[in-house]
Amino acid sequence: MIQQLETTATLATRPGTPADQPWIREQLTRRWGSCHIVTRGQVHNAALLPALLAELAGRRVGLATYHPAGEECELVTLDSFLPGRGVGAQLIAAVKAAALAAGCRRLWLITTNDNLNALRFYQKQGFVLAALYPNAIAQSRQLKPEIPLIGEEGIPIRDELLLTIPLAAR
Repeated sequence: MIQQLETTATLATRPGTPADQPWIREQLTRRWGSCHIVTRGQVHNAALLPALLAELAGRRVGLATYHPAGEECELVTLDSFLPGRGVGAQLIAAVKAAALAAGCRRLWLITTNDNLNALRFYQKQGFVLAALYPNAIAQSRQLKPEIPLIGEEGIPIRDELLLTIPLAAR
């Protein structure tokens, strides 16, 4: 009997570096239509924010950008290019650690009403729905016209949803 051995590469996260910038800009543009992300009426150039990358066997498989401000930190973007392998969860853990190190006590994010996968994922990670901003995307489209009208599952993109999680020092 021959037993197959599988080599398991370790998923690792690290801060983005200047050398990663072309890749970060490319991924943000591919996933979000541009490097500009609008949340709560504010435009972020996500390529200029702190970034964390997930790597597996030397290959970049995930990206998170975040914005610490005072006691709060916004998770601006989170993208896993290897679904179901723990990339998103590991990036969230890394963002939490970075936010705590920056003195933040709460991590928050905005998603849209159509993004059912994100709503499911973030709640599994311990985030709670904190607010609904009806029709907020109409204002966001004035700042970023490339936001589509229809999103996942054919659902019209209209509303912003705020999800939060408290951060506790260990």
